[in-house]
Amino acid sequence: MSMASDVNIFGIYPMLYAFFTSDNLLDRYAHRKQVNACIAAGAHGLAIGGLASECNKLSTEEKRQLVEWTIEDAAGRVPVSVTLTENTLSGQQSAIAHAYESGAAWGVMQPPPVRDATASELVNFFIQAASKSNMPLGIQNAPEYIGIGLDNQAMIDLAQRAQRIQILKAEGPSPYISRLMEEVGHYFTVFNGRNGVELIDNLRAGCAGTIPGVECCDFQAEIYDLWHSSDVAGATDKFKQILPLLSFLMLTIDHLLCYGKRLAARRLQLETVYDRGPALPPNAANLATLDFWSNTLEPFPEN
Repeated sequence: MSMASDVNIFGIYPMLYAFFTSDNLLDRYAHRKQVNACIAAGAHGLAIGGLASECNKLSTEEKRQLVEWTIEDAAGRVPVSVTLTENTLSGQQSAIAHAYESGAAWGVMQPPPVRDATASELVNFFIQAASKSNMPLGIQNAPEYIGIGLDNQAMIDLAQRAQRIQILKAEGPSPYISRLMEEVGHYFTVFNGRNGVELIDNLRAGCAGTIPGVECCDFQAEIYDLWHSSDVAGATDKFKQILPLLSFLMLTIDHLLCYGKRLAARRLQLETVYDRGPALPPNAANLATLDFWSNTLEPFPEN
């Protein structure tokens, strides 16, 4: 049986972007700036290494560098979650060990990118990868974005066989999340992603939180706090202020990386965003839409 009831993990964990320099290297200054901004904005934790961190464009060494920078810059102020994206069993086990030894609070495993893998094979992969872990782990179930995932029965099987796997990042629209919470929510601490587009509906369904992008994490942290202080009307009104913007940003992962990262950079007061290709280039029409829905957003507070 899963130990989900033992996991005290909750709130808004913005997935940090991988900012690059003009030389196509990881940008140390920009990374520290976004960590401090997210914490000052009220984020309950930080996440690193996922799709919004461009994990598929990073070497293993770069992934580990971002983990180490994030934990160093957070300096114990908030917990850090690491998304683990190595494609082999030994690679995942090594990534888990590195995250734990670096000071991560918990990790989220992505499945290996094997499109025809069976549910049984994926469950066994996760169980073996987690077998030597000393920290709580979860899985990312995002077939819409990753192209592979587990159905609810397979997730129940996983929960019953792997005590260390306690968290589920279950990315999907509100009806899917509501049904999932009814069927498997008591096995896992459940987060959604999708940039927080369904945040209110997810909270209504009983999710512990969400893992959005950086650019609106101040609004999302306030929405979460208002909801859990029983100010449902206040949380809902705040959510309505950013919903059109979130919907525009979350059309696709590539769209988020293009326009969400640029909005985050603007609010972080970073002058230039350097893309690591292949990347969706911005166009004038979409930049105008971004400006239309975000022109009232002020720079992030300095920490």
